[in-house]
Amino acid sequence: MLSKRIQSLSESMTLAITALAKQMKADGRDVISFSAGEPDFDTPQAIKNEAIRALMDGFTKYTAVAGCPEVISAIKVKLRKENNLVYDPGDIITNVGAKQSLFNLTQALIDEGDEVIVPAPYWVTYPEIIKYAGGKMVKIQTDDTTSFKITPKQLKDALTDKTKLLILNSPSNPTGSVYTKNELESLAEVLKGTKVLVASDEMYEKLVYDGLKFTSTASISEDMYKRTITINGLSKSVAMTGWRFGYLACPIRELTASMKKLQSQSTSNINSITQKAAIPALLGEVDKEIEDMRIQFEKRRDIAVKLFSDINGLSVINPSGAFYLFVNIKKFTESSLDFCKRLLEEKGVATVPGIGFGSEGYFRFSFATDEKSIREGISRIKDFVS
Repeated sequence: MLSKRIQSLSESMTLAITALAKQMKADGRDVISFSAGEPDFDTPQAIKNEAIRALMDGFTKYTAVAGCPEVISAIKVKLRKENNLVYDPGDIITNVGAKQSLFNLTQALIDEGDEVIVPAPYWVTYPEIIKYAGGKMVKIQTDDTTSFKITPKQLKDALTDKTKLLILNSPSNPTGSVYTKNELESLAEVLKGTKVLVASDEMYEKLVYDGLKFTSTASISEDMYKRTITINGLSKSVAMTGWRFGYLACPIRELTASMKKLQSQSTSNINSITQKAAIPALLGEVDKEIEDMRIQFEKRRDIAVKLFSDINGLSVINPSGAFYLFVNIKKFTESSLDFCKRLLEEKGVATVPGIGFGSEGYFRFSFATDEKSIREGISRIKDFVS
């Protein structure tokens, strides 16, 4: 009865484990969850106030598919001011989170048999949306020795005449690795003279540490600007996961028009109130709150890295961004799924197996939770591996 397309899809492992942990808690089990990619902070008050104002003003009707003029203008200002990227309003589309941005892009761009290069570890959604579009994922495997970042040679070796898209995620979910400007320039050199487009997932751009400056992929050169679709949103850096605000900027008019056409026949515009609420965040009015959250994440990262480093047999790199650790468990097992299942069952600690991110022998640990839970959770992990 069901279509082959939908039967080919796998459920998100991160959401599945988060749901299982919540159910165990509801059943009275003592569970600490580090599985969800969701800040534990509340949405800043200025954003809530704008949502209330929009509601009271009756801003509850349809908007243009791409978004109302005010939010499109705010995105344009944000990209110019913070990322040194200049787009026309017609280049920008708001989406129901970055997932829809990526889904619309792959559906509008990828044909049966087209190849999409994806560095691993990768966000769990990438391979599924490529598969749904009929494309073939070409995985470039990385590990701790390169801080989970691909090299120019790896990229060059992966290119074929069927390559249509490269997906880059920096800062990375699940590893927290961040590509520097020099590293992006080296990858850009490889792509010169090709027709390969780049989807740059920059959702965690404001969560970088140790004084690191974030570089947007499209800002590297005019050549990269012309081939890059910049994807971003407010879920992670502004603690707005449930608001579902994502956006993309694409200078390729034919592609942008096609994505708008697809969205017009699926969701149409995103929530009108969310559009208005996003404007203060895009225009920098809650930058202090964002920085306060970033500082807390950096502090939690330092605590978690130190505690994991004290556990014999486990190793972890110090991530430069996002709010995840990708912990190496290869000295104990090659089956991250078995490891995480036993850890949840025996110690009540929920983490996500590395296999779900395309990298066996690791698990993802989200430090987007309070310090007490981090200390207790890692203590239980230490007992488990001992």
